[in-house]
Amino acid sequence: MLDPATVISISELNRLARQSLEHTFPLLWVAGEISNLTRATSGHVYFSLKDEGAQARCVMFRARAQSIPWRLENGQQVEARALVSLYEARGEFQLNIEALRRAGLGRLFEAFARLKERLQAEGLFAAERRRPLPRFPRCIGIVSSPRAAALRDVLVTLKRRAPYLAAIIYPTPVQGESAAAEIARALDVAGRRNECDVLLIVRGGGGIEDLWAFNEETVARAIVACPLPVVSGVGHETDTTITDYVADLRGATPTAAAELATQGWYEAAAEIEDLAAALARAMQYRLGRQQEQLDRISLRLVHPATRLAQARDRLALLGSRLDATLAYGLRRHRHRLNQAALALGRNIPRTDRRRGQLGLLSQRLGTALRNQQQRRINALENVAVALNHLNPEATLARGYSIVRDAGGRLITDAAVLHAGQTVSLHLARGSAEASIVTCTSTPD
Repeated sequence: MLDPATVISISELNRLARQSLEHTFPLLWVAGEISNLTRATSGHVYFSLKDEGAQARCVMFRARAQSIPWRLENGQQVEARALVSLYEARGEFQLNIEALRRAGLGRLFEAFARLKERLQAEGLFAAERRRPLPRFPRCIGIVSSPRAAALRDVLVTLKRRAPYLAAIIYPTPVQGESAAAEIARALDVAGRRNECDVLLIVRGGGGIEDLWAFNEETVARAIVACPLPVVSGVGHETDTTITDYVADLRGATPTAAAELATQGWYEAAAEIEDLAAALARAMQYRLGRQQEQLDRISLRLVHPATRLAQARDRLALLGSRLDATLAYGLRRHRHRLNQAALALGRNIPRTDRRRGQLGLLSQRLGTALRNQQQRRINALENVAVALNHLNPEATLARGYSIVRDAGGRLITDAAVLHAGQTVSLHLARGSAEASIVTCTSTPD
């Protein structure tokens, strides 16, 4: 808290006022009408929000303004998500706008979310409820407005992908207060007539309020009750409606819905082309094989006398080859046998000379082991003598003793002793206690 007697500057006052406003009010939604709209060259948008009793200055910075999907104009009723603040330079109260939506859209989104949650809880969105589309439908029904561009897109797609299919249009408005009831009625008519194999429900893109008829519960339940499989093609790719969730299949656009309904025929056409090409290749290959076989058979049509002469010549040739092969094999095996005999003679072991060498090496090994053992014994005796010289018990045996004070500390300097002090003496054999009468310290 400021001291009432403290004098502050206008800048400090405005700063404190801005901080107080921003800390007091959270981000909140404010409804009003746009007026005094100004677009700066920087991309920032300045305007006022007003109602019957008051108005507030607003600023929407460029990054936020660019995210609005429609053009702002004076007179528009909007709902703004705003931060309550103060423009310090002029001391003006203002709202910093974070997001804008057209008035009423918040309620629509809430209604959409509630209905979606309720229908999902009932199982209307379950995958096991969805019906498969026939692969080869003979007739396709279309629920849409006769004047809609989406209908023209669907008809063009059907003509391009499956021109031999029949199409039945069930006309209905797709926007307005009565649109939901009319769409549900068209679905009911299509189901009762049962004159098509699959049903498309299509509409072009738009805002949530434009597509709201497809978010009505009556339309959702009419789709579920329809005995025909239903494909939804409502809006653009980013648009999502309740119709998309309850339909048996969703197309991202009306054109995509038509493509899904004709996918079987389109794939079959491609498969037929592939099969025709494969059949042509197989026939060409079979004809080529038969021609080759015919050529081989024609070459075999030889006079029997000629064939006998050819057989005699071939038999003589084979006999000569067999004789030559046998002679070559015999020579080769004889050569290998001679080489093996020579190698065996060279590799007979000479045991006499090796036996003498073995005896000599055995003698040398025994001598080396005895010498090594003697060296180890001599080294061990030397180590024992050295250890005996370092043995404190041997020192005590020569008449020395170890002196400790009453605390057991070793005494090496007479300077730490005093007359009357009791010390313990550790001798070579046993120990004794002594009392110091006099003590003399030897100088260093």
